[in-house]
Amino acid sequence: MSIHFFYEEIDEFTFDTHLCSNWILDCIKSYHKSSGDLNFIFTSDKYLLDINKKYLQHDYYTDIITFDYCVENTISGDIYISIDRVKENAYEYNQSFMQELHRVIIHGILHLIGLNDHTEEEKIEMRKAENICLKKLN
Repeated sequence: MSIHFFYEEIDEFTFDTHLCSNWILDCIKSYHKSSGDLNFIFTSDKYLLDINKKYLQHDYYTDIITFDYCVENTISGDIYISIDRVKENAYEYNQSFMQELHRVIIHGILHLIGLNDHTEEEKIEMRKAENICLKKLN
């Protein structure tokens, strides 16, 4: 089990990785799952757009792409997050950068746990789950 944070094509920023890692583990345990290897790759819009095109055949910007390597109840994956999108969304939704970053981080974890956000009902459930997890952080 390990959680790692990487920076690709962007400058590193101040971030309490220890606190974030413990919070992620707590959220995973609340779903009766265990943590495997989790890699968070913070990057730029351009970098994530290239991944979106190459692996998902989508030609648009997104805030997160999650690659699922879960086996049974062990949560593992690579989670790419566009810091450009996080900053823009934080501004648009009147949130701090860190609040929005934490929401996107846990969004990726919830996808690995098995939640989806394709339908309106799924989006509502995802938002509820995000909010429950975010309360654990605060």
